[in-house]
Amino acid sequence: MSSHSTPPRIAITGGIGSGKSYVCRLLQRRGIDVYDCDAAAKRLMRCSPDLRQQLTQLIGPDTYIGDQLNKAAVAQFLLSSDDHAHAIDAIVHPAVATDFIQSGKQWMECAILYESGFDRLVDKVIVVTAPDGVRLQRIMLRDGIPELKARQWIERQWPQEQVRSLADYEIVNDGLLPLLPQIERIITNIQQ
Repeated sequence: MSSHSTPPRIAITGGIGSGKSYVCRLLQRRGIDVYDCDAAAKRLMRCSPDLRQQLTQLIGPDTYIGDQLNKAAVAQFLLSSDDHAHAIDAIVHPAVATDFIQSGKQWMECAILYESGFDRLVDKVIVVTAPDGVRLQRIMLRDGIPELKARQWIERQWPQEQVRSLADYEIVNDGLLPLLPQIERIITNIQQ
């Protein structure tokens, strides 16, 4: 890839409670438009006729109530087995991947970057990390849930160390190290 060709595509990932959404807000303040895979998945499930049809065929007639996605029905189906979760992913992930490419944005925020295979869509990966204790506190505060439930959410995702070992850059968001210098250093590095 020559330095004159298209700018690199960058993904920001990190486990629940790591603060990746906060890092993305800092990037947006800096003028970097970040594609939010989570928000896109929700929008496409709500608005794409193609996705609606596929999800209804998979989950059943109560998948939508009018124009609204029936979150309870979808969650029940999703959590009842890994196969169900994979079946929903097989419908939603390709639609989000296509939407990202068509968006023309260079940056994406994706919690399940490696699990979804979306790492294939980007040139560089930045992982946002935080100590487990900090992540637990953030999730408990944000969602108003007990520690046990917060732990279950963390355990459903890939271990932070595994994601860190695959990523190109790391932003430590432990509440102590300042974020902006870390972000600036990475952006400078990517642009070289």
